[in-house]
Amino acid sequence: MTIKLGIAPIAWTNDDMPELGKENTFEQCVSEMALAGYTGTEIGNKYPKNPEELKSFLEPRGLSVASAWFSAFLTTKPFEETKEAFMLHRDFLHAMGAKVIVVSEQGHSVQGQMETPVFDKKPEFTEEEWEKLTSGLDKLGELANEKDMSIVYHHHMGTGVQTTDEINRLMAETDPKKVSLLYDTGHLVFSGEDPIEVYQTHKDRIKHIHFKDIRKEKMEEVKTSSSSFLKGVKEGVFTVPGDGMIDFAPIWKEIEKDGYEGWIVVEAEQDPAKANPFIYAKNAREYIKSVTKL
Repeated sequence: MTIKLGIAPIAWTNDDMPELGKENTFEQCVSEMALAGYTGTEIGNKYPKNPEELKSFLEPRGLSVASAWFSAFLTTKPFEETKEAFMLHRDFLHAMGAKVIVVSEQGHSVQGQMETPVFDKKPEFTEEEWEKLTSGLDKLGELANEKDMSIVYHHHMGTGVQTTDEINRLMAETDPKKVSLLYDTGHLVFSGEDPIEVYQTHKDRIKHIHFKDIRKEKMEEVKTSSSSFLKGVKEGVFTVPGDGMIDFAPIWKEIEKDGYEGWIVVEAEQDPAKANPFIYAKNAREYIKSVTKL
Protein backbone atom coordinates (compact mmCIF):
# COMPACT_ATOMS: atom_id res chain seq x y z
CA MET A 1 0.00 0.00 0.00
CA THR A 2 1.34 3.38 -0.97
CA ILE A 3 -0.06 6.71 0.24
CA LYS A 4 -3.72 7.30 -0.50
CA LEU A 5 -5.49 10.63 -0.14
CA GLY A 6 -8.88 10.92 1.50
CA ILE A 7 -11.07 13.58 3.07
CA ALA A 8 -13.39 13.61 6.07
CA PRO A 9 -17.11 14.45 5.74
CA ILE A 10 -16.97 16.75 8.78
CA ALA A 11 -16.45 19.74 6.45
CA TRP A 12 -19.87 19.04 4.92
CA THR A 13 -21.78 18.04 8.07
CA ASN A 14 -20.38 18.28 11.59
CA ASP A 15 -21.08 15.25 13.80
CA ASP A 16 -20.51 17.18 17.03
CA MET A 17 -22.68 20.11 15.91
CA PRO A 18 -25.21 18.67 13.41
CA GLU A 19 -26.65 22.12 12.82
CA LEU A 20 -23.48 22.89 10.86
CA GLY A 21 -24.17 21.59 7.37
CA LYS A 22 -27.58 20.11 8.11
CA GLU A 23 -28.61 21.19 4.60
CA ASN A 24 -25.83 19.14 2.95
CA THR A 25 -26.84 15.64 1.91
CA PHE A 26 -24.72 12.50 2.07
CA GLU A 27 -24.90 12.12 -1.73
CA GLN A 28 -23.68 15.69 -2.23
CA CYS A 29 -20.83 15.09 0.20
CA VAL A 30 -19.43 11.95 -1.44
CA SER A 31 -19.96 13.28 -4.95
CA GLU A 32 -18.02 16.45 -4.17
CA MET A 33 -15.24 14.47 -2.49
CA ALA A 34 -14.74 12.49 -5.69
CA LEU A 35 -15.08 15.57 -7.89
CA ALA A 36 -12.38 17.35 -5.84
CA GLY A 37 -9.95 14.50 -6.53
CA TYR A 38 -9.99 12.28 -3.43
CA THR A 39 -10.15 8.48 -3.38
CA GLY A 40 -11.14 7.92 0.25
CA THR A 41 -13.47 9.05 2.99
CA GLU A 42 -13.96 8.66 6.69
CA ILE A 43 -17.48 8.06 8.01
CA GLY A 44 -20.02 10.71 8.98
CA ASN A 45 -23.38 10.53 10.74
CA LYS A 46 -25.35 10.72 7.47
CA TYR A 47 -23.61 7.71 5.95
CA PRO A 48 -25.62 4.48 5.48
CA LYS A 49 -24.94 1.99 8.29
CA ASN A 50 -25.28 -1.05 6.04
CA PRO A 51 -21.95 -1.93 4.35
CA GLU A 52 -23.47 -3.03 1.05
CA GLU A 53 -25.64 0.09 0.80
CA LEU A 54 -22.67 2.32 1.59
CA LYS A 55 -20.53 0.55 -1.01
CA SER A 56 -23.25 1.16 -3.61
CA PHE A 57 -22.68 4.89 -3.19
CA LEU A 58 -18.90 4.90 -2.77
CA GLU A 59 -17.72 2.45 -5.43
CA PRO A 60 -19.25 4.26 -8.46
CA ARG A 61 -17.48 7.40 -7.27
CA GLY A 62 -14.11 5.70 -6.87
CA LEU A 63 -14.14 6.13 -3.10
CA SER A 64 -13.23 3.69 -0.34
CA VAL A 65 -13.40 3.94 3.45
CA ALA A 66 -10.16 5.00 5.14
CA SER A 67 -11.44 4.68 8.71
CA ALA A 68 -13.98 6.04 11.18
CA TRP A 69 -13.89 7.60 14.64
CA PHE A 70 -14.61 5.52 17.74
CA SER A 71 -15.20 7.13 21.15
CA ALA A 72 -13.71 5.01 23.96
CA PHE A 73 -14.62 5.48 27.63
CA LEU A 74 -11.94 3.30 29.15
CA THR A 75 -11.22 5.70 32.03
CA THR A 76 -14.83 6.21 33.12
CA LYS A 77 -16.87 3.11 32.21
CA PRO A 78 -16.46 -0.68 32.57
CA PHE A 79 -14.27 -2.11 29.81
CA GLU A 80 -17.05 -4.41 28.61
CA GLU A 81 -19.17 -1.41 27.54
CA THR A 82 -16.41 -0.04 25.33
CA LYS A 83 -15.57 -3.53 24.05
CA GLU A 84 -19.13 -4.24 22.93
CA ALA A 85 -19.43 -0.97 21.01
CA PHE A 86 -15.91 -1.36 19.60
CA MET A 87 -16.59 -4.80 18.14
CA LEU A 88 -19.62 -3.55 16.22
CA HIS A 89 -17.54 -0.64 14.93
CA ARG A 90 -14.63 -2.93 14.04
CA ASP A 91 -16.82 -5.36 12.12
CA PHE A 92 -18.47 -2.56 10.13
CA LEU A 93 -15.09 -1.08 9.14
CA HIS A 94 -13.75 -4.53 8.30
CA ALA A 95 -16.71 -5.10 5.98
CA MET A 96 -15.86 -1.79 4.30
CA GLY A 97 -12.25 -2.83 3.74
CA ALA A 98 -10.65 -0.41 6.19
CA LYS A 99 -7.36 -1.39 7.82
CA VAL A 100 -7.25 1.07 10.71
CA ILE A 101 -9.73 2.09 13.42
CA VAL A 102 -9.51 5.62 14.83
CA VAL A 103 -9.85 5.52 18.62
CA SER A 104 -9.98 8.49 21.02
CA GLU A 105 -10.55 8.34 24.77
CA GLN A 106 -13.56 10.49 25.67
CA GLY A 107 -13.58 9.89 29.41
CA HIS A 108 -13.53 13.39 31.02
CA SER A 109 -13.24 14.97 27.55
CA VAL A 110 -14.35 18.62 27.22
CA GLN A 111 -14.17 18.69 23.40
CA GLY A 112 -17.95 18.38 23.07
CA GLN A 113 -18.85 20.96 25.73
CA MET A 114 -19.90 24.29 24.25
CA GLU A 115 -19.16 26.41 27.35
CA THR A 116 -16.05 24.68 28.76
CA PRO A 117 -12.68 26.38 28.04
CA VAL A 118 -10.59 23.92 26.03
CA PHE A 119 -7.26 25.03 27.52
CA ASP A 120 -8.20 26.03 31.08
CA LYS A 121 -10.30 22.91 31.76
CA LYS A 122 -8.33 20.30 29.83
CA PRO A 123 -8.61 16.97 31.70
CA GLU A 124 -5.61 15.27 33.31
CA PHE A 125 -5.73 11.52 33.95
CA THR A 126 -4.89 10.03 37.34
CA GLU A 127 -2.39 7.16 37.57
CA GLU A 128 -5.29 4.73 37.89
CA GLU A 129 -6.95 6.20 34.78
CA TRP A 130 -3.72 5.95 32.80
CA GLU A 131 -3.52 2.27 33.67
CA LYS A 132 -7.14 1.72 32.62
CA LEU A 133 -6.52 3.58 29.37
CA THR A 134 -3.32 1.83 28.32
CA SER A 135 -4.40 -1.67 29.31
CA GLY A 136 -7.80 -1.11 27.69
CA LEU A 137 -6.22 0.11 24.45
CA ASP A 138 -4.00 -2.97 24.33
CA LYS A 139 -7.13 -5.13 24.62
CA LEU A 140 -8.88 -3.17 21.85
CA GLY A 141 -5.75 -3.58 19.76
CA GLU A 142 -5.93 -7.35 20.20
CA LEU A 143 -9.54 -7.31 19.01
CA ALA A 144 -8.52 -5.26 15.95
CA ASN A 145 -5.64 -7.64 15.23
CA GLU A 146 -8.15 -10.52 15.03
CA LYS A 147 -9.39 -8.95 11.78
CA ASP A 148 -5.89 -8.00 10.59
CA MET A 149 -6.64 -4.39 11.52
CA SER A 150 -4.92 -1.82 13.77
CA ILE A 151 -6.21 0.80 16.15
CA VAL A 152 -4.72 4.27 15.65
CA TYR A 153 -4.98 6.53 18.68
CA HIS A 154 -6.21 10.08 17.96
CA HIS A 155 -4.58 12.66 20.26
CA HIS A 156 -7.17 15.42 20.48
CA MET A 157 -7.76 18.89 21.91
CA GLY A 158 -9.78 18.88 25.13
CA THR A 159 -8.90 15.31 26.08
CA GLY A 160 -6.46 13.57 28.42
CA VAL A 161 -4.10 12.76 25.53
CA GLN A 162 -3.36 16.06 23.81
CA THR A 163 0.19 17.19 24.57
CA THR A 164 3.55 15.79 23.48
CA ASP A 165 4.22 14.41 26.98
CA GLU A 166 0.82 12.68 27.02
CA ILE A 167 1.35 11.20 23.56
CA ASN A 168 4.82 10.02 24.61
CA ARG A 169 3.43 8.36 27.72
CA LEU A 170 0.62 6.66 25.83
CA MET A 171 3.05 5.23 23.30
CA ALA A 172 5.52 4.16 26.00
CA GLU A 173 2.87 2.34 28.03
CA THR A 174 1.10 0.51 25.20
CA ASP A 175 2.21 -2.45 23.08
CA PRO A 176 3.50 -1.37 19.64
CA LYS A 177 1.97 -4.51 18.14
CA LYS A 178 -1.47 -3.52 19.44
CA VAL A 179 -1.62 0.29 19.53
CA SER A 180 -0.55 2.66 16.75
CA LEU A 181 -0.85 6.44 16.44
CA LEU A 182 -2.94 8.79 14.34
CA TYR A 183 -0.86 11.87 13.54
CA ASP A 184 -2.99 15.04 13.32
CA THR A 185 -1.17 18.23 12.29
CA GLY A 186 -3.96 20.60 13.35
CA HIS A 187 -4.43 19.25 16.86
CA LEU A 188 -0.67 19.30 17.49
CA VAL A 189 -0.24 22.93 16.40
CA PHE A 190 -3.43 24.05 18.20
CA SER A 191 -2.11 22.46 21.41
CA GLY A 192 1.27 24.19 21.03
CA GLU A 193 3.25 21.07 20.12
CA ASP A 194 6.02 20.68 17.52
CA PRO A 195 4.59 18.49 14.75
CA ILE A 196 8.02 17.62 13.35
CA GLU A 197 9.27 16.44 16.75
CA VAL A 198 6.19 14.30 17.31
CA TYR A 199 6.49 12.72 13.88
CA GLN A 200 10.18 11.94 14.29
CA THR A 201 9.64 10.47 17.76
CA HIS A 202 6.77 8.19 16.79
CA LYS A 203 7.24 7.54 13.07
CA ASP A 204 7.42 3.78 13.65
CA ARG A 205 3.97 3.84 15.28
CA ILE A 206 2.14 6.20 12.89
CA LYS A 207 -0.37 4.34 10.71
CA HIS A 208 -2.87 7.10 9.87
CA ILE A 209 -2.50 10.83 9.19
CA HIS A 210 -4.87 13.80 9.32
CA PHE A 211 -3.83 16.93 7.42
CA LYS A 212 -5.49 19.92 9.05
CA ASP A 213 -4.44 23.58 9.12
CA ILE A 214 -4.88 26.34 11.71
CA ARG A 215 -5.90 29.97 11.38
CA LYS A 216 -3.44 31.57 13.77
CA GLU A 217 -5.56 34.59 14.73
CA LYS A 218 -8.54 32.35 15.55
CA MET A 219 -6.34 30.08 17.64
CA GLU A 220 -5.08 33.05 19.63
CA GLU A 221 -8.69 34.20 20.18
CA VAL A 222 -9.59 30.80 21.64
CA LYS A 223 -6.68 31.08 24.08
CA THR A 224 -7.18 34.70 25.14
CA SER A 225 -10.95 34.43 25.51
CA SER A 226 -10.86 31.04 27.31
CA SER A 227 -13.15 29.69 24.61
CA SER A 228 -14.35 26.12 24.13
CA PHE A 229 -13.23 23.71 21.43
CA LEU A 230 -16.63 23.80 19.70
CA LYS A 231 -16.79 27.60 19.71
CA GLY A 232 -13.30 27.65 18.22
CA VAL A 233 -14.48 25.33 15.43
CA LYS A 234 -17.51 27.52 14.73
CA GLU A 235 -15.28 30.60 14.57
CA GLY A 236 -12.95 28.93 12.09
CA VAL A 237 -9.84 27.88 14.02
CA PHE A 238 -9.43 24.92 11.65
CA THR A 239 -9.05 25.10 7.89
CA VAL A 240 -7.69 22.99 5.06
CA PRO A 241 -3.97 22.64 4.26
CA GLY A 242 -2.63 25.67 2.45
CA ASP A 243 -5.10 28.10 4.01
CA GLY A 244 -3.54 28.53 7.47
CA MET A 245 -0.31 28.90 9.40
CA ILE A 246 1.16 25.40 8.97
CA ASP A 247 3.93 24.82 6.44
CA PHE A 248 3.30 21.28 5.24
CA ALA A 249 6.52 21.03 3.19
CA PRO A 250 8.81 20.04 6.10
CA ILE A 251 6.10 17.73 7.47
CA TRP A 252 5.80 16.05 4.08
CA LYS A 253 9.61 15.71 3.94
CA GLU A 254 9.49 13.63 7.15
CA ILE A 255 6.57 11.53 5.91
CA GLU A 256 8.29 10.84 2.58
CA LYS A 257 11.70 10.16 4.16
CA ASP A 258 10.12 7.67 6.54
CA GLY A 259 8.45 5.74 3.72
CA TYR A 260 5.01 6.09 5.29
CA GLU A 261 2.30 3.91 3.76
CA GLY A 262 -1.37 4.45 4.45
CA TRP A 263 -3.99 7.18 4.29
CA ILE A 264 -3.52 10.92 4.52
CA VAL A 265 -6.96 12.35 5.25
CA VAL A 266 -7.80 16.06 4.92
CA GLU A 267 -9.93 16.96 7.91
CA ALA A 268 -10.95 20.53 8.57
CA GLU A 269 -14.15 21.03 10.52
CA GLN A 270 -15.55 24.48 9.93
CA ASP A 271 -18.93 26.02 9.27
CA PRO A 272 -19.83 25.04 5.68
CA ALA A 273 -22.01 28.15 5.40
CA LYS A 274 -18.80 30.18 5.77
CA ALA A 275 -16.40 27.79 4.02
CA ASN A 276 -17.90 26.02 1.02
CA PRO A 277 -16.76 22.43 1.55
CA PHE A 278 -16.29 21.58 -2.13
CA ILE A 279 -14.24 24.70 -2.87
CA TYR A 280 -12.07 24.18 0.22
CA ALA A 281 -11.64 20.47 -0.58
CA LYS A 282 -10.55 21.34 -4.11
CA ASN A 283 -8.14 24.03 -2.88
CA ALA A 284 -6.64 21.58 -0.37
CA ARG A 285 -6.21 18.96 -3.09
CA GLU A 286 -4.34 21.42 -5.29
CA TYR A 287 -2.13 22.57 -2.42
CA ILE A 288 -1.28 19.01 -1.40
CA LYS A 289 -0.38 18.15 -4.98
CA SER A 290 1.92 21.18 -5.14
CA VAL A 291 3.71 20.11 -1.94
CA THR A 292 3.72 16.32 -2.24
CA LYS A 293 3.19 15.58 -5.97
CA LEU A 294 0.51 13.08 -4.85
